[in-house]
Amino acid sequence: MTTVAVLGGGIGGLTAAHELAEREFDVTVYESRKEFGGKARSMPDRGSGTGGREDLPAEHGFRFFPGFYRHVPDTMGRIPVGQEKVSHHLVSAKNMLLAQGGGRNEIVSPLGAPTSLDDLSKTMRFIWQFGTQVGVPPYELVAFAERLLTLLCSCDARRFEQWENLSWWEFMGADHRSKAFQKFLADGMTRTLVAAKAREMSARTGGLILCQLMFDMARADGRLDRVLDGPTSKVWIDPWVKRLADLGVKMHNDSPVTGIECNGQRITGVTIGGPAGTQHVSADHYVLALPKERLEELVTPAMVAAEPRLAGLPRLKVSWMNGAMYYLDRDVELVNGHVLFIDSEWALTAISQSQFWPDIDLQEYGDGRVEGVLSVDISDWERPGGQGLPAAKNCTKDQIRAEVWRQMVDHIDDGRLQESNVLRFFLDPAIEFPNPTQTTNLEPLLINTAGSWQHRPEAVTTIPNLFLAADFVRTATDLATMEAANEAARLAVNGILKATGSDKKPCQTWKPREPAILAPFRKLDEIRWRLGRPVAGPPVKVDLLGRLCPEGPLSRGLFALLNRFR
Repeated sequence: MTTVAVLGGGIGGLTAAHELAEREFDVTVYESRKEFGGKARSMPDRGSGTGGREDLPAEHGFRFFPGFYRHVPDTMGRIPVGQEKVSHHLVSAKNMLLAQGGGRNEIVSPLGAPTSLDDLSKTMRFIWQFGTQVGVPPYELVAFAERLLTLLCSCDARRFEQWENLSWWEFMGADHRSKAFQKFLADGMTRTLVAAKAREMSARTGGLILCQLMFDMARADGRLDRVLDGPTSKVWIDPWVKRLADLGVKMHNDSPVTGIECNGQRITGVTIGGPAGTQHVSADHYVLALPKERLEELVTPAMVAAEPRLAGLPRLKVSWMNGAMYYLDRDVELVNGHVLFIDSEWALTAISQSQFWPDIDLQEYGDGRVEGVLSVDISDWERPGGQGLPAAKNCTKDQIRAEVWRQMVDHIDDGRLQESNVLRFFLDPAIEFPNPTQTTNLEPLLINTAGSWQHRPEAVTTIPNLFLAADFVRTATDLATMEAANEAARLAVNGILKATGSDKKPCQTWKPREPAILAPFRKLDEIRWRLGRPVAGPPVKVDLLGRLCPEGPLSRGLFALLNRFR
């Protein structure tokens, strides 16, 4: 039986192990931490449990599953838990709250059952509803829609060679737009992606992912996103690890990779550390499912000589985006979904967690007094806080606790957030304070930047027995997410199937959905690109009332045909 060593037990590593085991490979997973799941894992708030109760559940950062995710839910649907599957633990969030500092707050809801004839017009209607609701001038909404339509009508070559090298902020001309445009459509929309910054991310990635989110919001099921109905490890990772063990996968935690051996052509072995000491591991094939910054430390000159694309890893950027949790003596439901604190200095997003955990009795955890959990992601650690505070990365844990709370209250000042209700504060333990002279982050997050695609490797490398399964790999998802890691793992497994001549069915992968009606215009733009012609104006416009208006005979003909057959 062909042996595969999977190095890393996060989403990418677990996915690779799952797909390989189902295809009867002999798989061993090596994970450096005690817990599997990587950044998606839950963790106990150490020392919080008293009186025989479990420690309070905590997370690296809250999990959410946008409607366009297809790889992760597919995997979840193959993990048994009791009489059901893990996918049954996904529940829909109904709304999103845009909380403004000292200003009016807005609840954004999906459109519900649509009346328009096609997904594109439904999406434009959502943009219009959202934009007018938050005060973006109509002429700027027209410009916003025009830029999105330009991207959707661009061929792949133009997207990768032109829009990839332009930032989302530049592509949108945000410097010349109103404050409302900058706040909600340029910066605000990208904050929903968490792992993205408007002034840095590529226009290609930012625009296409944003379109996916808006397509989801305009769907008939009105789904903004999904969350889990319990702590991540409890309802997903732990059942997954059990499933892998049942499939025969050998799981080793506390087993960090300390070295990779390469003879200039193939990987010949790896060294694994841990409590038992160093061991040498050999396998037929190796799947590296490690974070970018960790793999970068392990890559040797021999590996780069055999796979030159590994030399691009140092050019990929990481940033601090970590979670905090406030345990409350009462449940505070801010909204049935996520809250974007749109003006917050530290780019905060949050969710009132307890409302989505119906089967979790929090009084069985901690000291028995917790009834609510407010989970917060801190996405900007480099901007100064309010009231003269330095950047979050230069603050103490107590300062972070107080300042995050202050920023939230500044946005939601209706009395629901009372600091007297806070029983306990948790901060991601990946944040380590003065070490020895500055705070460090053991688990930074890869962020998309303009032009970074050229520095990212493929899942199938030119080293014949080495494959990559991580969120920095080139994927159709193209954003540092659980979905990208899962997709990369599937691509890696398909590479192993090909390399071994296996007759097993390849892993299924999906590309992001795009409006089919625009496909002919992408073909036309491909011709323009080959001829060296600039992008044409989009064949569909949006008028000052938010209505979709076909431009030109071809566009009018296609839309008329669509109307006729619907």
